[in-house]
Amino acid sequence: MKDLPASAMTTAIRGATVLMEDGPAEADLVIADGLIAAIGTAEPAEREIDGRGLVLAPAMVDLHGDAFERQVMPRPGVAFPADPAILDTDRQLAANGIATAYHAVTLSWEPGLRSVEGAAAFLAALEAARSRLTVENRVQLRWETFAFEAVPVIEQALTADLLPAIAFNDHTSIMLRDFGTPLQERAFEHGPDFRAAHFDDPRLAGRVEGSARRAGISADEYLYRLRQIWDRRDEVEPMIRRVAAAGRSVRAPMLSHDDAQVHVTGETEKPCLARTPATLAMAEEARRIARGLGHDLAETSSGGGSDGNFTSAAGVPTLDGLGAVGNHWHSPGEHVLVAPLARRAALLRGLILGFAARRPLGDTE
Repeated sequence: MKDLPASAMTTAIRGATVLMEDGPAEADLVIADGLIAAIGTAEPAEREIDGRGLVLAPAMVDLHGDAFERQVMPRPGVAFPADPAILDTDRQLAANGIATAYHAVTLSWEPGLRSVEGAAAFLAALEAARSRLTVENRVQLRWETFAFEAVPVIEQALTADLLPAIAFNDHTSIMLRDFGTPLQERAFEHGPDFRAAHFDDPRLAGRVEGSARRAGISADEYLYRLRQIWDRRDEVEPMIRRVAAAGRSVRAPMLSHDDAQVHVTGETEKPCLARTPATLAMAEEARRIARGLGHDLAETSSGGGSDGNFTSAAGVPTLDGLGAVGNHWHSPGEHVLVAPLARRAALLRGLILGFAARRPLGDTE
């Protein structure tokens, strides 16, 4: 057990099945000041919890949850105060092993449940209830990009202690897409090829009926508001840039939702690493040397590419992946294992000396 401050409060969970890195194991676990201090110890603690028959596992993170809306509005037309709804949501999260939750709070131009006023009230209630919550309740600000009234609320929320995430939504354009265009085949909403339905089309009332019911207004009133909001279309992209800049300034997580189709242009960056007879012979030579060093080499494939792709495309027999052994390339967790370095160096030495002596590929002498 590591050294702890004299004031550290210790809690021991006894006999639980603990999910360890190498698999589940029955063990005691000691917590001090909210941190794991020891696993597998039998030392006494100030607080003891019997974990026999239970599984002790890392808590989950919910990145996008709409469940709180069921507590706020369990059915259309029935609204609960935000305070008890938040507390009920918090207890359900804790009971299901969720330690951090991003509540997907929609800020829309619609009235009712997903209005800007409703979102602002929820954020204020969540902040007021913070001291009574058992898990980390955060928010994902699901901003409908036509709702310009929401931008000041978003900018204020980005100053909170628990930084929110921002999701860029455009259900306005989705609702107004041409009836002959399938949802997943629509063009980019703010591009010249996007085709919108006509407001005189009688089918539009049926399309917005569910949204109107959620907003607590008639379909005709919803369409009237939608027509006014659609007039903002040319101003949406500058507003998106404003919100994105505010998010970047505090390094808030940002994501988009219900995007149009992605179209990839251009060509591949690197040619393929060809599996030629000369390369296969070179690979067999490498395997022969590796066997002499007491280990095996296996042929495999991976995504991406390296400079070896260019030599292979030029007709030069090429092997790739004979360098250091490690993982998580090009990330903060990138690392190299020390133990295999000497063995890999010996393998490369054998290959270089063999080719320098012009030994025919595949020669086992």
